[in-house]
Amino acid sequence: MRDRFDVVVVGAGAAGIAALRRLERAALDAVALEARDRVGGRAHTVLTSAGFPVDCGAGWVHSADENLLAGPIEQAGFSLDRSPPHWMRQAFNQDFPAADQRAYREAFNALEQRLQAAAQAAAQAGIDRPASDFLEPGGRWTPLLNAFSSYYNGAEFDGVSVLDYAAYEDSGVNWRVAEGYGAAVAHFADLSRIVTGCPVTTIRHDSVELAFDTGKGRITARAAIVAAPTTVLAQGRLAFSPGLLAKVEAAAGLPLGLADKVFLAVAEPEGLPVEGHLFGRSDRTEIGSYHLRPFGRPYIEVFLGGRWARSLEREGPGAATAFAIEELGELLGSDFRRGLTSLGETHWAGDPWALGSYSHALPGHAGDRAILAAPVEGRIFFAGEATSQRFYSTVHGAWESGLRAAEEAIAALA
Repeated sequence: MRDRFDVVVVGAGAAGIAALRRLERAALDAVALEARDRVGGRAHTVLTSAGFPVDCGAGWVHSADENLLAGPIEQAGFSLDRSPPHWMRQAFNQDFPAADQRAYREAFNALEQRLQAAAQAAAQAGIDRPASDFLEPGGRWTPLLNAFSSYYNGAEFDGVSVLDYAAYEDSGVNWRVAEGYGAAVAHFADLSRIVTGCPVTTIRHDSVELAFDTGKGRITARAAIVAAPTTVLAQGRLAFSPGLLAKVEAAAGLPLGLADKVFLAVAEPEGLPVEGHLFGRSDRTEIGSYHLRPFGRPYIEVFLGGRWARSLEREGPGAATAFAIEELGELLGSDFRRGLTSLGETHWAGDPWALGSYSHALPGHAGDRAILAAPVEGRIFFAGEATSQRFYSTVHGAWESGLRAAEEAIAALA
């Protein structure tokens, strides 16, 4: 690896890949340094032992009808499955009668309206509040609504800013990539300009040029684009010298929530609806959300979020799988349970280069996204889904932030 560049991009997830592509088009000498031995970050597709791909991280192309990646992904030869998700429905009405499902959807819509109204009031008053303030105390659907938040935000509503929650924009159209969203993101990476297995430990900005202490020695550059997760910044795994306290504090206000997955092969899949869905229970938060036969394939994708996902991770490998199999057995019977076998599980909280899944703003910290995104000295620029104020927690939000940071760097170096 050479020791001097125009721009060094720290991180080769979606934001880093997008930034690098834009810098290359501007004819700038750029390189991306990635701590992992692969590209894609929290968008990661693997091939299971059953022979089909699964997305360990990001899997849904959110706001797909407006998503700037949908067209290029399809043009690159990937297949977009436009089947609508059934997250709010219960296959077979299993332990969750149709009337109760309607009541839950009504409670969900009512909560959304309260949160939007609360965000407007909070913005006018200049006072943020936890989203949990607007749940019905002891309400019939409060546990399930918190379970939803644990998948959607990676955290229960008590850890979510009302202002930040309301700022998110979603068209409601969600598609999937049959070959894997992570595979599609990796497809766009210029591997000739990316050095993997090369963590950056310190960015020194006390000289004319920036200096980067890396796992493969020191290099210098005129500018940097930092596309590392907030947890890495908040914990000092990537440090600055002199320190940038405002950035560290902003990153701490935007922690990564947790959404883990379990993948289970089904011995007799014909009894399950294609693209079906099940909630583990409707009266508690510590449950799984089960996506049945995605793409018509013989497996179940399980979502586990928030505190419950962290608890299962702490129990060790296999705990999440055991829980999911047990809960499905309670729903569908012991015979069905015996036909389930593990295809794998994720542990994003234990991933040293992620330490979580996607960002949520803590109450009182909605403004931290803008603070984190702001350039430093006209030569250190910040990208990543956490810097997006409208599309945070998404791949397209990360991608757009990478393009934005690259444009800032190009303008500064012109």
